Amino acid sequence: MWFFSRRAAPDEEIVGGKIAEGGGEESAGEEDILQAMRGNDFIDFDNAMKVPAFSACINIIADTISMIPIRLYRRSGDEVSEIKDDVRVRLLNDDTGDTLSATQMKKALVRDYFEKGAYIYINRNGLTAESLHYVDSREVSFNYSTDPIFKEYMIMVRGETYEPYQFIKILRSTKNGYNSVSFVEENKEIINVAYSSLQYEKNLVKTGGNKKGFVKSPKKLAEPAMKALKAAWKRLYQNNSENVVILNDGLEFQESSNTSVELQLNENKRSNSDEICKIFNMPPEMVRGNVKEADKITYIQYCIIPILREIECSLNRDLLLEKEKGTCFFEADTTELTKGDIKTRYEAYAIACKNGFIQPDEVRFKENMPALGLNFVKFGLQDVMYDPKTKEFYVPNMNQKGGLDYEGRNKKQ
Repeated sequence: MWFFSRRAAPDEEIVGGKIAEGGGEESAGEEDILQAMRGNDFIDFDNAMKVPAFSACINIIADTISMIPIRLYRRSGDEVSEIKDDVRVRLLNDDTGDTLSATQMKKALVRDYFEKGAYIYINRNGLTAESLHYVDSREVSFNYSTDPIFKEYMIMVRGETYEPYQFIKILRSTKNGYNSVSFVEENKEIINVAYSSLQYEKNLVKTGGNKKGFVKSPKKLAEPAMKALKAAWKRLYQNNSENVVILNDGLEFQESSNTSVELQLNENKRSNSDEICKIFNMPPEMVRGNVKEADKITYIQYCIIPILREIECSLNRDLLLEKEKGTCFFEADTTELTKGDIKTRYEAYAIACKNGFIQPDEVRFKENMPALGLNFVKFGLQDVMYDPKTKEFYVPNMNQKGGLDYEGRNKKQ
């Protein structure tokens, strides 16, 4: 029997201890041993980051997520209002209270999100969050129960044990709620191929691009001749000024490998890069730099939005108090993504103002401009309003009412 006790979360009632059958502890040491037993085909996250396409995708996503602010809202009936003076908004967008800024923290958590999962410690004074502290996922291990239904666990950092509610946990591809399946592990074949191609190209540069092969001789060579030939061949593959080996006495060189051109190395590198972009749901043009408007939309919709939704859900679960859940919620402000495209941004503002669901001063606030006191919503007089319940029309320009059987109903009245 493994005894598992649980302390109450902030502003929750205290829950008694729970007994779980079995149990276990997951640590970084066990994972390293398993990785070492997998042999040369195993590739870890650090080596994957050496692949240009993989590293570019991670960095582009991290840079995008880091510049998106997180807003806090309160829902009251049909009205939703933004809470601007909450300390948690400042911690998430500006000063975390840690050595990392909010931007640096978001970049770090995106990298960990694709590895083991991202973990941020919430430093609370009572019910108030005073600071947020990013924790490297490699420093995190777990003490967990084996119950497949009532999954409970504790978080351990260098031997210290913490409750789950003390951390913001941002996970992908998880089945237990406390750690992620590595993105590299899920896509190790294509990433390993790209990494091996990179290593092959590196060896080509080191050897000056010379082909591998073997030397055939019609007769057995003496030991001094063998040593001299090996030394000359070694100097040839050291990519230095000596690039000639003289084969005499009937010696013949036989190639045993293909050149970069024969292997279509450049074409394969491009194909591998495109495949890596696909597994990130990122258009390859985002990495190549030839980005079109449709590529940006695809990138935001299928690559960035799912990660933002995961972050929002985690913040709502871990950073809100129990009494706030259901009325308050965190949401990423994706309008910041258009700040690099002033034409698209201003056209969106114009459409919003024209159709009456945003006010001019709200636009000025988003653009960091002072308010002008223009608190009004514009309606066009050319429109005709129809009420489907009463089946009546109203024409503001003429101040007239009408509709289906409108006159007949008026006569009856």
